[in-house]
Amino acid sequence: MAKVFEKPASFYSEFERKSAGGKKTTHYCPGCGHGNVHKMIAEALEDLGVAERSVFVSPVGCSVFGYYYFNSGNVQSAHGRAPAVATGIKRTNPRAIVISYQGDGDLAAIGTAETIHAANRGENISVFFINNAIYGMTGGQMAPTTMIGQRTTTTPRGRAEVVHGNPIRVCELLATLPAPTYITRVALGNSKQIMQTRKAIRKALQNQIEGKGYSFVEILSPCPTGWKMDPTDAREHLVTVMEEVFPLGVFKDRSDEVEANAWDRTSEPFDVAKRHEYLQAMQTPLSLDPVELPLDLNCKFAGFGGQGILTLGLFLAQIGMKAGHQVSWFPAYGPEMRGGTANCSVNICRSRIGAPTVEHPNVLVVMNQPSLEMFEKDVRDGGWIFVDSGICTSEPDAKRLKVTMLPATELADQVGTAKVANVVMLGAICAATGIFSADYVKDTLRVIVKKRDLLEMNLRAFAAGWDAVAARRGQRS
Repeated sequence: MAKVFEKPASFYSEFERKSAGGKKTTHYCPGCGHGNVHKMIAEALEDLGVAERSVFVSPVGCSVFGYYYFNSGNVQSAHGRAPAVATGIKRTNPRAIVISYQGDGDLAAIGTAETIHAANRGENISVFFINNAIYGMTGGQMAPTTMIGQRTTTTPRGRAEVVHGNPIRVCELLATLPAPTYITRVALGNSKQIMQTRKAIRKALQNQIEGKGYSFVEILSPCPTGWKMDPTDAREHLVTVMEEVFPLGVFKDRSDEVEANAWDRTSEPFDVAKRHEYLQAMQTPLSLDPVELPLDLNCKFAGFGGQGILTLGLFLAQIGMKAGHQVSWFPAYGPEMRGGTANCSVNICRSRIGAPTVEHPNVLVVMNQPSLEMFEKDVRDGGWIFVDSGICTSEPDAKRLKVTMLPATELADQVGTAKVANVVMLGAICAATGIFSADYVKDTLRVIVKKRDLLEMNLRAFAAGWDAVAARRGQRS
């Protein structure tokens, strides 16, 4: 029987390159180690039978090209944030095999905090750390792992200890923590080392499959372009110079001590009924009777800082949570304490929410003119838009959208303070969309607003917003 050698099915058959618009065999420079590591990970996923449920987290740097190669789930994270994103994926879908694939300029620089805390929590993920001692993608600048004396574009005379400090040895750092299960440093300098790297990668993935916790594999890799060497000399440099600074070896291995599934914090799927039982047992005030959701709300609320934009989102999210639905609240705001821009995304859905951000809302509340100009175009056709007419100077497109012009700040002043204009808008939203009854919202406000004087003012503000809209529909609060 003939033996067939081919790419693992977890590899794409062709690698597309956006910038060139064609098909390429690789995006990496000749002699780069990323290709070797990609192949070893793909083979391991295939052999272990987990390729179909694997998810890569690819941050900024050469590692970001991972989504061109692996036929698997992939999330591109912000620079250095891959361990945090990987944690979220693993905790929401514990069956997924989550791989945080990072370079040294990413993991050991801006991502140091995320790396340390994910390891300290013992997250059941596999981290593969490509250490080539340089920022390879952006021109060859000094990285946290750049060695003393090594020349880069930002250290043309070589890294100096008294000026730039010493290279960070991440394995040694993480090995001091009690929670990690497996921490090792391997290399790609020669065939023997490549075999050791293959074993380390498989072990890290096997640990995750068995639920044994955090595994970290540092891989010393050549960067001929950044080092300004040909591939052969780069491999020799890795063995003779780089390994002196970053010695190979296993720094921690508790794989045989840790029981299977010891770090599986979310072994059971999400269960709404069990959540309500838990909340009732904890005597939380939000464990009230659920209500049917007539439609999914994907909301964007925007205005100046200090107008209660984020609190409006929180209030609506808490009402949705009390009603037993899937809820997310995602804030975004400028650095100013007051007067800057602020917005938040709120989802209230009947099924699980894929992403917390809302790019195309079906409900938009704007409480200043810049927000109206920025977000009106993003609202889906037929969606609701609520505008504080006392502040905004223009009106939205009433032919495309369901427009509610409401003097929210003026109504709030009549209640007692402009600070409750956000709750006036809450009343308007509920009345216009029919998402929750007035009584249901009031019951929630009575639970979440603790001070009695503030509660009464919020109830009046809600009623003002509801009545201003509901009068057109023959309803009262």
